[in-house]
Amino acid sequence: MLRVINNYQNKFIFVNNQITMRKPPIHKSLLNAFRGIFLIMKSERNFQLELFAFAVNVFLIFYLKLSSIDTILILLVSFGVLVAEIFNTAIEKTCDFIQPEFDKKIGFIKDISAGGVILTAILSVIVGILVYWKYIF
Repeated sequence: MLRVINNYQNKFIFVNNQITMRKPPIHKSLLNAFRGIFLIMKSERNFQLELFAFAVNVFLIFYLKLSSIDTILILLVSFGVLVAEIFNTAIEKTCDFIQPEFDKKIGFIKDISAGGVILTAILSVIVGILVYWKYIF
């Protein structure tokens, strides 16, 4: 049984007596995703620094004329750091929403999340050294 709830944005529907969200059209989903990227670019200092590092890497890819494989490696680790930072920020914002006051368990979750970003960044530095070494020296 399908029944639409008449609300402001008409986002919810009943399917088998359960409320589910109606999926937005693909263009709205894409707009929401790009809005999320814009919001993190605007508000998160670490993401801005990592984006700057990404821009430096893109410059070096063209300046040093990296091979296709080396370019792919640099882009993969660069995007990996950005994605890790996005997930870290999402986890931290969710934790802050759920528990605005200091809580050791929430702190533990946030530390683990930040640890994932650090590990990804360390990997990217190692890959960067291995790739750029042969072009610079």
